[in-house]
Amino acid sequence: MYLIFIAMSSEKAEPTKAELDILTILWKNGPSTVRFVHDQLNTFKEVNYTTTLKQMQLMAEKGMLSRDERSMKHVYEAVEEEQKTKGLLLDRFVDHLYGGSASNLVMQLLDNKKASKAELDEIRAVLDQLEKGNS
Repeated sequence: MYLIFIAMSSEKAEPTKAELDILTILWKNGPSTVRFVHDQLNTFKEVNYTTTLKQMQLMAEKGMLSRDERSMKHVYEAVEEEQKTKGLLLDRFVDHLYGGSASNLVMQLLDNKKASKAELDEIRAVLDQLEKGNS
């Protein structure tokens, strides 16, 4: 039975919007209780405490969260690193919506959102660095 659990939890599913909301709170604040996560969620959407609790329990079963049960209040922590999860989601997004083209994504983004001079300078610096690495 133990081996089955490991095999099931190693298959990482793409987080849902609700799961991403919880992960974002945990990435920002570190290990937290259900109450804390619930209170943070309620700053931008209305959700019942029992819904938050059940969602976090399911995420622990899926291997997205770990749970420390040493005290009365269970503390949850994100298992996957923020950058790794965002990178995987961004790759899927670019593949599905932009045919895998990073330039199409960047052009669309710059067309939709007006970048400040400081942001454009940062983008130029990244592009210059990438260009140096490719030559």
